[in-house]
Amino acid sequence: MRLAIDIDSTLHPYWDQLAAVAHERFGVELPYERQRVWAIDQLEPAQLKACVTETHTARHVLAAEPYPGAVETITRWHERGHFIHITSHRDADAHAHTSEWLRNIGLPHDELYCSDDKIARCVEIGIDVLIDDAPANLQRARDHGIVAATLEHPWNRDLPDVILAKDWPELAQRLESVLEPGDRLRGTGRPVSGIPRVAP
Repeated sequence: MRLAIDIDSTLHPYWDQLAAVAHERFGVELPYERQRVWAIDQLEPAQLKACVTETHTARHVLAAEPYPGAVETITRWHERGHFIHITSHRDADAHAHTSEWLRNIGLPHDELYCSDDKIARCVEIGIDVLIDDAPANLQRARDHGIVAATLEHPWNRDLPDVILAKDWPELAQRLESVLEPGDRLRGTGRPVSGIPRVAP
């Protein structure tokens, strides 16, 4: 199967970085548990953009620590023959140090894509499963017949028709029934892209 996997708040705890930068630059507190919606109203749009841009500099990207179990889970998927597409809304100029970070943490992948429109790329390359935290991305994935999965955060925990997990070990367990048909088909030598997608 072909999996697309987001980075911020999916591979590593991004909110801690964003909140620290917002406090340092603008004196604004961003309590994680109070962030019930995707929009961040405590910051002006220009302030938010500045904070996000700073968190995507090499200094912050290379300092990020992956969630426990993330690298191990994705490594197992890759070893089983699944295609791993790492996707992010980071600007293209963050590609090089994002790629360096993926190498540093030992995360195997087949493609890294930094762009505004993740879902268009997912559709273009025939992604079967998207793991992301943004509600809009998860819903658009579902609209295109892509299985949507996420780590639970305050802003996405109530989404319908999305595979939800509290951590990476639980996410791996919940996705096993989705990925298993691809494993079985791969053993027959038939094209994996021909298997039907499995709804959660």
